[in-house]
Amino acid sequence: MTIHVVSPGETVDSIAAGYGVDPRRLAADNALPPDLALAVGQTLVVRFPRQIHAVAEGETLTSIAEQYGTTVRQLWRNNWELGGGETLAVGQLLVTSYFGEKLGEGVFNGYAYPFIEPGLLAEQLPYLSAMAPFTYGITAEGGLLPLDDEAMLEAAGARGTRSVMHLSTLTEAGQFDTGRAAFILTDYEAQGRLAAEVLQTVLRKGFAGLDVDFEYLPGQLAEAYAAFLGRLRRLLAVQGRFLWAALAPKTNTRQRGLLYEGHDYAAVAAAVDGVLLMTYEWGYTYGPPMAVAPIPNVRAVLDYAVTEMPPEKIFLGVPNYGYDWTLPFVQGETRAQSISNQRAIELAVQYGVAIQYDETAQSPFFHYTDAGGAGHEVWFEDARSMDAKLRLIAEYGFRGAGFWNLMRPFSQVWLVLDSLYDIEP
Repeated sequence: MTIHVVSPGETVDSIAAGYGVDPRRLAADNALPPDLALAVGQTLVVRFPRQIHAVAEGETLTSIAEQYGTTVRQLWRNNWELGGGETLAVGQLLVTSYFGEKLGEGVFNGYAYPFIEPGLLAEQLPYLSAMAPFTYGITAEGGLLPLDDEAMLEAAGARGTRSVMHLSTLTEAGQFDTGRAAFILTDYEAQGRLAAEVLQTVLRKGFAGLDVDFEYLPGQLAEAYAAFLGRLRRLLAVQGRFLWAALAPKTNTRQRGLLYEGHDYAAVAAAVDGVLLMTYEWGYTYGPPMAVAPIPNVRAVLDYAVTEMPPEKIFLGVPNYGYDWTLPFVQGETRAQSISNQRAIELAVQYGVAIQYDETAQSPFFHYTDAGGAGHEVWFEDARSMDAKLRLIAEYGFRGAGFWNLMRPFSQVWLVLDSLYDIEP
């Protein structure tokens, strides 16, 4: 894999010719628009096929995979244009393998809401070990808020991706509720009823495990939270299921703030099978323009985390989105718009501006002026920033990564992931 940064005057054809690759595959892999318009500074992921197969009459993905000693999931990953589907045409060219050494293997999880577009989910699932529908909340009485996730579970199963139940304190109104968390964590009987209902749901729907995300916990609940997780883990382990938990991005044990104080890194890690470090949202809706996950900030969290828990328990949190701020930024008034990385590139093309790259944050950004004369600043993720983040997994010896989230299209993250790691089933 090579990550190419577009220079002035370059085209898809000229770039493909320079690397000796098929321009049609290059365009398809990077989800370029029909007119193949490029922005200066835009990244393209270039992959180099080792072996290509021409589809013959009557062949299927299964028969082709068997012929080459690979899997259907890997054929999907090798050929982005398949979109996680099985439709083939006679003469169609499929890559069965690529050149390049990988850094290792890992477990990769992604989160999605039930209203995700089916085609978008299908094309991403082959790149994931697990998929977590977001989210099962908790009622005011301590019961489980249901989730209409059957279609998601069916799609995941059809593509060999495990499903993980996600439990949070999200209410019917879509907000994290500290009061409901406190009720469950301090009432042992209510906690037991919820745990039993969770276990029943895990078994009934065939989830491989449970992922818990209780946010905004005051410090006095830290011990009770870790104990609750331990209780869940014991119940799940008997049934051969695992337990994960999400942790706020702390950099020290005594870090102040409601987001951090209820998450005791060492205690939570000891109580569960794996933890997701939510290493994103430095650049956020109500904050000033900046990278969503600047590498120095991410590293500060990782350096602290490995002093509190074994690195092989850790999943790196990876953002799959960006923000568009209208300028000037006014604290308390400006509200950035969350956008896909793909949309960010489209904006740069639309307004004819060059994408820049902050070498310290290791994130792309640009400025543009809209039709109404308002200035904008955009920070997002591209192949370079994804590469920088994903390489941290091998560097620190982590178990894998969790992607927040799958709701926005961006093929480059998956091409980079598959180029760097073998994805555990």
